[in-house]
Amino acid sequence: MKLSQLLFTQGFGARRECEGLIASGHVTVGGERVDDPFADVDPTGLQFTVRGEPWTYHEKALLVMNKPQGVECSQKPKHHPSIYSLLPAPLRRRDVQSIGRLDEDTTGLLLFTDDGALIHRFTSPKKHVPKVYEVTCKHPVTPDQIARLLEGVKLVDDPATVRAVACEPTGELTLRLTLVDGKYHQVKRMLAAVSNRVEGLHRSGFGALVLPADLAPGQWRWLEGPSAIVPAG
Repeated sequence: MKLSQLLFTQGFGARRECEGLIASGHVTVGGERVDDPFADVDPTGLQFTVRGEPWTYHEKALLVMNKPQGVECSQKPKHHPSIYSLLPAPLRRRDVQSIGRLDEDTTGLLLFTDDGALIHRFTSPKKHVPKVYEVTCKHPVTPDQIARLLEGVKLVDDPATVRAVACEPTGELTLRLTLVDGKYHQVKRMLAAVSNRVEGLHRSGFGALVLPADLAPGQWRWLEGPSAIVPAG
């Protein structure tokens, strides 16, 4: 692949912009400055820098972020900053999208990709990808509430019964809830249906992926392919 084409696919600007970056000496490959935009490079795992910023070639972007509070999962936020403002410009230019959404006050594991087929694969209701939530409740969690969440509850203005595939108390006011569907404000509505209220919500797992303990709120990192997310079996 031509070096300028590689930079273009990674979101470093239009083709002419990428050619200019290289010709102006702003790109290094393997620690060596390259000023020929049309130099041939092997893209597989290629590490390079653009204006001193280190980057690794990924044919498709797939990354995980620890979403902080107070940001919206929208390109056009209404009341808070966009989650996309936390990503570097090359990823925004690649038009990465979040795989599903988290409410502005919900924290935790959020995935991004520029692979439309992958978004469908992990958000389709038919795929039953589990999502794990750590819930802080207003009122003490009771055995009856746990049982009802596992058996299934009716949500307001929704005729379908929804249930947790797993639910366990983790403290007097906390529980861990696993869902495979993704209705609007589902966790909050399910807790309301059993006469409780969500005071805090954090997603700790998605498929086989657990939010890395060393990933601080607002930070992100690359994932090496969908296999990092697919549940075993």
